[in-house]
Amino acid sequence: MPVPTELRLKRAEKVLVVTFDDGVSYTLPAEYLRVESPSAEVQGHAPDQKVLVWGRRHVGILSVEPVGNYAVRIVFDDLHDTGIYSWDYLRTLGAEYETRWARYLDELAARSLSREPRAPPSGRSG
Repeated sequence: MPVPTELRLKRAEKVLVVTFDDGVSYTLPAEYLRVESPSAEVQGHAPDQKVLVWGRRHVGILSVEPVGNYAVRIVFDDLHDTGIYSWDYLRTLGAEYETRWARYLDELAARSLSREPRAPPSGRSG
């Protein structure tokens, strides 16, 4: 099992660059990592329970925290922090980026949802 030799958070670009010990490197956008979070909140407890996360186009990463020698916890600026990203899962996300991202965009379109955050309600404040 390949393990990362480097995790580089590029906050301005909102990406996490993961380089593995076999030389393979992936640049993973924060939005992609957020909508594919391995947390139960997103994945549910069974494959048919996965939640479609939307409105996260501008999400960033606050921190990347080690979890033992096998994973990291990513803390996003929308305060989601319950996903534990194993080395295997990060590798899978990198390898399957194009397929997973296209499927995500198709699912958003099918449900008339947007990557953009929900606009605040209009009207007078009291």
